[in-house]
Amino acid sequence: MSRLAQLPAPLRTALAERRALKVIAGLTNFDAANVARISRAAGLGGADLIDVACDPELVRLAAEASGLPICVSAVDPDLFPAAVEAGAALVEIGNYDAFYPLGRIFDAAEVLGLTRRTRALLPEVVLSVTVPHVLPLDQQEQLAVDLVAAGADIIQTEGGTSARPFSPGSLGLIEKAAPTLAAAHAISRAVSVPVLCASGLSAVTLPLAIAAGASGVGVGSAVNRLGDELAMLAVVRGLREALGAGVRAAA
Repeated sequence: MSRLAQLPAPLRTALAERRALKVIAGLTNFDAANVARISRAAGLGGADLIDVACDPELVRLAAEASGLPICVSAVDPDLFPAAVEAGAALVEIGNYDAFYPLGRIFDAAEVLGLTRRTRALLPEVVLSVTVPHVLPLDQQEQLAVDLVAAGADIIQTEGGTSARPFSPGSLGLIEKAAPTLAAAHAISRAVSVPVLCASGLSAVTLPLAIAAGASGVGVGSAVNRLGDELAMLAVVRGLREALGAGVRAAA
């Protein structure tokens, strides 16, 4: 039986129907009050999953505030077991965006090693792995194949930090999303597991992610950079609506 069968039924359905919406609080965001606001907005706004920093207290807080399954992100596999014990439904190696400004780069060999180590620690837990966008596209595709062979259940793309949009409005939003959309297109055709398209997405580009082959999307800064909970809620609802439109268009 696939490990994905362990996920809550609504999340499994969202992935199967290619309309999963993950709200990302931030790998380095340990501000409990902020995570609570993001989680409430995600739950009320129609998200399917919350991604929080790998901390047991944040797992419990986000689950209570949102009523949604919780994913924890880290680049240290040893942190995962305690978060799973606290109730995390899945774990993720990534997100790397917070590390790039520090000059920290993750290559294919390191990500593959982290995946194998995590799978050895948690053989039955659903594992998502982010493919670094710093790799050329063909190498991203090959790494995704290798990650699935090593036990990854979900592959996530990224690319927002590498994009250099130069146009205003919708065109600029498409330019910003182009790297992660390209990765989702290539990787979704190379692997048989769900692909989540993340990093640099907006309501304008969510439908493009679904058209590119993604089973769902992950959105972080469009929500977590906002200071007001009502504004967060409005954005999540807008993302949910845009994702629904993308699914209908792809059907």
